[in-house]
Amino acid sequence: MNWDWEKLKEQQQGKKGGGIPPQVDKFFKKLKELKIPGGPLIILIFILLFFGTSIFYTVGVDEVGVVQRFGKYVRTSQPGLNFKLPSGIEKITKVKVRRVYKEEFGFRSTRGEAARRTLSGSENTNVALMLTGDLNVAVVPWIVQYRIKDPYNFLFKVHDVRRLLIDMSEAAMRLVVGDRSINEVISKREEIAVEAKNVLQVELDNAESGINVITIEMKKTNVPGPVQPSFNEVNQATQEKERMIYQAKEDYNKAIPAAKGEAERTIKAAEGFALDRVNRAKGDASRFKSIYAEYIKAQDVTKRRLYLEMLKELFPKLGEKYIVDADQKNLLPLLNLGKQGGVK
Repeated sequence: MNWDWEKLKEQQQGKKGGGIPPQVDKFFKKLKELKIPGGPLIILIFILLFFGTSIFYTVGVDEVGVVQRFGKYVRTSQPGLNFKLPSGIEKITKVKVRRVYKEEFGFRSTRGEAARRTLSGSENTNVALMLTGDLNVAVVPWIVQYRIKDPYNFLFKVHDVRRLLIDMSEAAMRLVVGDRSINEVISKREEIAVEAKNVLQVELDNAESGINVITIEMKKTNVPGPVQPSFNEVNQATQEKERMIYQAKEDYNKAIPAAKGEAERTIKAAEGFALDRVNRAKGDASRFKSIYAEYIKAQDVTKRRLYLEMLKELFPKLGEKYIVDADQKNLLPLLNLGKQGGVK
């Protein structure tokens, strides 16, 4: 016999002490008509089983039970065996708070459960196409992993939490990607994932969604297929430009320090030469002053000494020398002096 449980709940909510379904009432009347031995006992056991199954319930270790009394939230049950008022008065909703849920964007997973939660059709294809800060289009697939941290907010604050998560995830990712160039989007995926996670968590908390974002994982980021060859050419040209810049900087770092060193050496050599000339001039001036002081004291002696010193320096440079006496009258005997081996 199939019971109309919806009508049963309506009758229980409409009566203070609860009611018995019409089908159950007919069933009891038939039992009375049949006059089965122990009929009242069977009825009592049946009533106890019915209310026992609706009063006691078990909450799993990875979930909590949200209890509603006439539709209004009253408490949250922890894992284990719990008690509530009969069905129609209190309702239990079990929420898995330790399970890690996942949403995929821009690609389709091969695993069954993830594939069922993935966006479908053209929506899943287009969600990964994003405009970067330098006005390029990038294909940015990603995964959002999350848990339910507040069952009350998760059940009652937002009508469709999954739809909210999908929309907020896409908005957060587009916001972060829109502030970066195409090269940054391709090369700095971890940094983008962290920033997008923070932005998404703030928006979900403001919406009181009851969701805690565990991580955002960025998949391989690239440009759309039709523009891939052109993008590769641009990258090659950029790399060539960077290589030439680095080479120019390397040559600059070699030439400039060498020129600075040469200039410094020339300056030091000039300073040394100037110092030498100045010191020599000062020494000559001091020597001249000392000689002049002695000359003032004895002019004849000084003149003779200067004369003899000059001759001492000059004679070795003259070669052969002929000394002629002032009293000599005839110079002929002197003509053969060069052919003699004696002293000249």
